[in-house]
Amino acid sequence: MNPHTHHPPTEPARLPLRSDRREDAPEVIRQWLATAHPTPSRAYTEWTEQGVALLPLGRRFNAIRIPGALVHAATGSDTPDRVAQAVSDTLDGPVIHDQLTAGPTYYALVPYAPGISWLGANDTPLLGPDTYLGVPALNRTAPPGTYWVVPPRYRNHLCPHDAVFDLILTGRRQLRAAASDNINTTEPEEI
Repeated sequence: MNPHTHHPPTEPARLPLRSDRREDAPEVIRQWLATAHPTPSRAYTEWTEQGVALLPLGRRFNAIRIPGALVHAATGSDTPDRVAQAVSDTLDGPVIHDQLTAGPTYYALVPYAPGISWLGANDTPLLGPDTYLGVPALNRTAPPGTYWVVPPRYRNHLCPHDAVFDLILTGRRQLRAAASDNINTTEPEEI
């Protein structure tokens, strides 16, 4: 072979984009979720009997808890369909909704990474080991009760930490702007 012959560079194999990835069958996703539990059959039983399984975090995934006010401000809506579309577009990963005593709460499932540094505030904690999360059955995609705002589409389908952080920052900015507008419109007029 001639050492002076130029060969075109070979392109590295292109990894599929998240949106290019083909969806897994629901049973494959259920199995992936169930294996977060030390006894996967227990998760299946809880989904069948209660519609929600308590799964330990810190094995397959973690979760970031986000108050509803932040999600609604970031998405510009509190209508379930509009929130679901905006969250799906923004986070490209699974999100659970729960109605707690403090109001609507969202949980973005994120990759488990030991030692990860999360810069969220007290109201948006990264939940991990030693925490259990109520994970709805895959067919629970609307209220009432705990449901998937965006269900996982395939094994290991999780929200990127930075996308969740950006959503939270957007929500905070929107809430600050609304509060500032409210203050400016409630001041007494000068006569």
